[in-house]
Amino acid sequence: MPIQWFPGHMNSTKKAIAERLPEIDVVIELLDARLPGSSANPLLADLTRGKPALKVLNKQDLADPARTALWLAHYQARPGTNAIGLDASVTAPARQLIAACRELAPLRGGMVKPVRVLICGIPNVGKSTLINTLLGQRSAKTGDEPGITKVEQRLTLASDFYLYDTPGMLWPRITVEQSGYHLAASGGIGRNAYDEEEVALDLLARVRPHYADRLQARYKLADLAGLSDEALLADIGRKRGGLMAGGKVNLQKAAEVVITDFRTGTWGRITLETPDEFMQWQAAGQVLDAQRQARRDARNQKKIPQRDAAAAAAAAAMSTDAADAQPD
Repeated sequence: MPIQWFPGHMNSTKKAIAERLPEIDVVIELLDARLPGSSANPLLADLTRGKPALKVLNKQDLADPARTALWLAHYQARPGTNAIGLDASVTAPARQLIAACRELAPLRGGMVKPVRVLICGIPNVGKSTLINTLLGQRSAKTGDEPGITKVEQRLTLASDFYLYDTPGMLWPRITVEQSGYHLAASGGIGRNAYDEEEVALDLLARVRPHYADRLQARYKLADLAGLSDEALLADIGRKRGGLMAGGKVNLQKAAEVVITDFRTGTWGRITLETPDEFMQWQAAGQVLDAQRQARRDARNQKKIPQRDAAAAAAAAAMSTDAADAQPD
C-alpha cells in the first residue's frame, strides 16, 4: 500500500520557501545518508532549480560507507551542486558546510554582501541537531518525531553568513512507492500514516540481501536463506520478548523492534538504496504516475459530453417552460 503524509503546515512551508528563495545564494538540502534518494524532495528540486545546491548526507555514521561514496559522486556530478557527508552532532565536520557554501557563492561575502543560505530537508532528518552543533548551543528543538520545527528562523553563523532554517517538508504525493517505505522506516513520516508491520517486512526484505549477517548476529539466528520475511519477523519477535499467551508471536512488537533497531543503528552501518536502484524506482514511478494521469484525463473527457448533454437538456427545458408561460 503506498504511503503518503503531507500535513497542512507543510503547504505553508512550501509557500515560505518560494517567497524566501529570490534572496538566497545557496540551498542546503539535508538528506538521510541511509536513503539519500528517497529523502531528496522533488518539490524542493523544482522550487530551487538554478540555485547553487549543497547536498548534505547526514547520519553518515549510520550508513554504509561504500554506498555513501556512490551517492556523493552521484550528486557531485550534477552542475552547480556539491555534496558532503557528515554526522550532524560532530562539530568540526559540520562546520565544513560553511566553507562549502562559500565555494558555491564566490561572489558573496563580507558585511555588504553576506552569504544567505536556506537549509531544507524532510522531517526528522537531523536539521535541528545540525543547527545546534553549528551554533554550539541548543537553540533548535530536537526529537524523534517528525515535524518538530514549525516556523522559519534566521540564524547568524558568522558576521557575513546567514542561515535560514525551515520546517521539515515532504511532497504532496510520493510517486516512488519504495521511498514511502524507506521514509517510514527512517522516521521521516508521521506514525499515523503507515502500518508498522508492513514497513518492518519491507525493511527486512531490503536489508537481507546485503546485510543478512547483521540480522543473524543481532537476533542470534541461524541461516536466513530458508525463511520468508514473515517467518523472519516472527523469529525476531520470539527472540526479543514478543511472545504472548499460548506461544503466539506479537508481530506488532516484533515490527517495533525491527524499526527501532534500524533507526538507532543497532544493525550497524546500513544503506537501503543505491543511485542506480533509486533511479530505476523513480523511472517506474513516473510511468505509473503518467498512466494514472491518463486514466484520470480519460474519465474527465467522458464526463464532459455528459455534462454538455445535461446542460443542453436543462436549457431546452427552460425554453419550453418559458414558452408555456407566454400568454395566449
